[in-house]
Amino acid sequence: MGKTSVGRYCFGQIVDNSMGRTLETEHRGIKLIFSVPNALNQYRVDTFSTKEPETLEWIDRFPQGSVVWDIGANVGLYSCYAAKARGCRVFAFEPSVFNLELLARNIHLNHLTDTITIVPLPLSDELAFSKLSMTTTHWGGALSTFGQSYGHDGEPLAKVFEFPTIGLSMLDAVNLLKIPQPDYIKMDVDGIEHIILKGGLPILRGIKEASIEINDNFTTQAVDARKYLEEAGLSFKGKKHADYFDLQAGSTRYTFNQIWVKQS
Repeated sequence: MGKTSVGRYCFGQIVDNSMGRTLETEHRGIKLIFSVPNALNQYRVDTFSTKEPETLEWIDRFPQGSVVWDIGANVGLYSCYAAKARGCRVFAFEPSVFNLELLARNIHLNHLTDTITIVPLPLSDELAFSKLSMTTTHWGGALSTFGQSYGHDGEPLAKVFEFPTIGLSMLDAVNLLKIPQPDYIKMDVDGIEHIILKGGLPILRGIKEASIEINDNFTTQAVDARKYLEEAGLSFKGKKHADYFDLQAGSTRYTFNQIWVKQS
């Protein structure tokens, strides 16, 4: 289609029209609007209330005005919900060049530019130059990793794209970027959660709660994440995922959002 001037024009029109498509959803009386340029983002919006109901329930308990770090924000569904439903000050960490445009669009569509700040860098255990490796170049895609060769299940990553960038620790984010200490941390980065936690112990010691996505079958991730969270003075409260994941094949049935709370 792009070999002739007419073809290129038509292709451009298709892309422009796709990026202009939006879809509204509502959860517990909170209306949100999201950009849906492809089937993946359509699915994300269609399943907003059912894919991770435990995450929405957790966010609904936040005190108004809390500071939230959404680490692995993707296109910002939960960032937007926390900001709109609970008036949270959200810092959305998302390094994917393919997701950043949609993240920005979604923040704009929901009139949340004063409450959500995009941090377009990956988190790790230290300040470092490395590569973000990705399994897809689709808008709204997931399953990427920074500085490692494995994915969310600990198996070798099926990489299709990579680019060089700079990673930093949670401590660097506060000390160097002056990002406020979070009250709540939501982390879903498909495999390197334990590495990020390792570099953020001083920050973790100051939070109220965290929701961390952990694959129980990825032993290194599960064991190390528990170690660092407990070192930070947090207690395991429980783990959940939507019931239909129990019927799925592969690693998703063993992946849960774990809730950790400050020890009293």
